[in-house]
Amino acid sequence: MNNKKFRKIKQEIRILGIDDAPFPPHTQDKVMLIGTIFRGGTWLDGVLRTYISGDGDDSTDKIVEMINKSRHKDQIGVIMLDGITFGGFNVANVKEIFEETGIPVVVIMRKFPDVDKIKKALLKFEDHQKRWNYILNAGKVYKIQNKEPIYIQICGIDLKDAEEIVSLSTTRSAIPEPVRAAHLIAAGVETGESKGSA
Repeated sequence: MNNKKFRKIKQEIRILGIDDAPFPPHTQDKVMLIGTIFRGGTWLDGVLRTYISGDGDDSTDKIVEMINKSRHKDQIGVIMLDGITFGGFNVANVKEIFEETGIPVVVIMRKFPDVDKIKKALLKFEDHQKRWNYILNAGKVYKIQNKEPIYIQICGIDLKDAEEIVSLSTTRSAIPEPVRAAHLIAAGVETGESKGSA
């Protein structure tokens, strides 16, 4: 599938930001994922929810299902993930998410990933090579200058378009509002109150 071409990126482009709720270390219980749909970085349009297995291998399928079943799907221009590991080491396959939804994916990271540490942590899983391949297949990590430097990976979208969308949706902090709001809502629903900033 080729990259989606944006003729002109509208200020109110619909963005789906996804993050997981807090969970106990090494849990194998269900972990909540929250998706927030924003117009640009200013207007919350909707909230989606699904559950994945802690340290499991179902995050890709659950994210795809959540999006494809949503009445908002046709309006979503970009999916933003807060990293690619959810609920511990439930690694999302960003290429499959793009292929199965037809919506470009931008992975948001505050820090450059420590690949050696991640690879070592994955060794405890029987399917560690598959999980590692998902991480490799997520592609190059780009450092971009937002309000402060952040890192992104992209699938199905040109870097220039991704940078523009990240910039216009970053209105309150160093990270885009759809991801920040997903983080706060997930934490608040799970623990009763969100703590600190996203």
